[in-house]
Amino acid sequence: MTNKYSKRLFQLLLLVSISLNAVSQSGTPLIKVIVSPDHKDWTYKVNETAKFSLQVLQYGNLIDNVTIDYETGPEALPDVKKEGVVLRNGKMDYTGTMKTPGFYRVRVWAIVEGRRYEGLATAAFEPEKIQPTVKEPADFDKFWTGVIEQARKVSLDPKITLMPERCTSDVNVFHISFQNDAYASRIYGILAIPKKAGKYPAILKVPGAGIRPYAGDTRLASQGFITLEIGIHGIPVNLDPQVYMDLNGGALANYNSIRMNDKNTHYYKRVYTGCIRAVDFIFTLPEFNGTDIAVTGGSQGGALTIVTAGLDSRIKFAAAMFPALCDHTGYLNKRAGGWPHYFKNAEPKPGEIETLQYYDVVNFAKRVKVQGFYTWGFNDLTCPPTSMYSAYNVITAPKELHIFQETGHWNFPEQTEMLNNWLTGKLKAQ
Repeated sequence: MTNKYSKRLFQLLLLVSISLNAVSQSGTPLIKVIVSPDHKDWTYKVNETAKFSLQVLQYGNLIDNVTIDYETGPEALPDVKKEGVVLRNGKMDYTGTMKTPGFYRVRVWAIVEGRRYEGLATAAFEPEKIQPTVKEPADFDKFWTGVIEQARKVSLDPKITLMPERCTSDVNVFHISFQNDAYASRIYGILAIPKKAGKYPAILKVPGAGIRPYAGDTRLASQGFITLEIGIHGIPVNLDPQVYMDLNGGALANYNSIRMNDKNTHYYKRVYTGCIRAVDFIFTLPEFNGTDIAVTGGSQGGALTIVTAGLDSRIKFAAAMFPALCDHTGYLNKRAGGWPHYFKNAEPKPGEIETLQYYDVVNFAKRVKVQGFYTWGFNDLTCPPTSMYSAYNVITAPKELHIFQETGHWNFPEQTEMLNNWLTGKLKAQ
């Protein structure tokens, strides 16, 4: 990679890092719109009334005669919407309830000097009782066994290239690729391996949605773990950032919907298979200890974490943040479905429901047999908590759920630290 491309890649990664840090800290807007449920854990019994208080603050003081818009009701499907409401003393109360297990959300926008400031809170009603709506195909296991067996007929043909500019004093970093499910269909990633001779446990890091470069994880590698961070789109992960921008707006725009009416050609077929082939690749590494391997990711990566753990018995531990792709048919049953919200605003076309049953995370969650760490928040607008609980509640393996109620589709640093500590602690204990 040329110095010019290296510089541009560094600048893009720095910008992404800054943006994610800003999101994870929630920011400090001039106007604060605070919505608060009256239960500290934001959790209620079905048919119980949740009371929400709203405050619109500037410099810690209520704003008189502030104008708000708001919507309330079941998450993603609000049944009350009001605009131009004036709060004389800057505060207001709401109430809501659910007759069945689920989530009730109050979302408010305050308009101050022409700018909109948002606040929300989401109350849970017996979420542990939420059950999925998606059906399971009778040949689900046969289908995926056949897909993986067919893919393994293709040689991995691994290619490993040292990246001296990324290496540290104790970690070697490589740009790698291997064949996936067909000739010349490759998966690319960044591999980080401790320099000190020895046999190490491994962590497979699966990606969130989008098309981007990757840097690998030298921090965890420096602690004595092999880390492999993969991309899913069959392109190198160290290219000029403009390449990813062009693909995102061009050939791979809305990739999650490509051929979603055919189980044999849907885009996520090569993605799910690629995750298994990534495990195959890790097992070829002479530095791998041969037994201890975990998978982790957030959002689409949370989905791929569950998928990989459900398909591959070699995985020992799974750690997922706010998993996507859960219970797509929720919207067809008058409740929230998972990202990418296939049926929220469109009726299913022939073959789509049947195809997506083979790719819905719920059906992989049923097959997870390893210890798992899961975490998310109630305010997630991208991956509605109803959809995530639909998958979590069918997992029968040992599991722990860590709820950070306030978070949306982002996480607190403490949340990430908790996940990493759990993951590394489990691997080191083996």
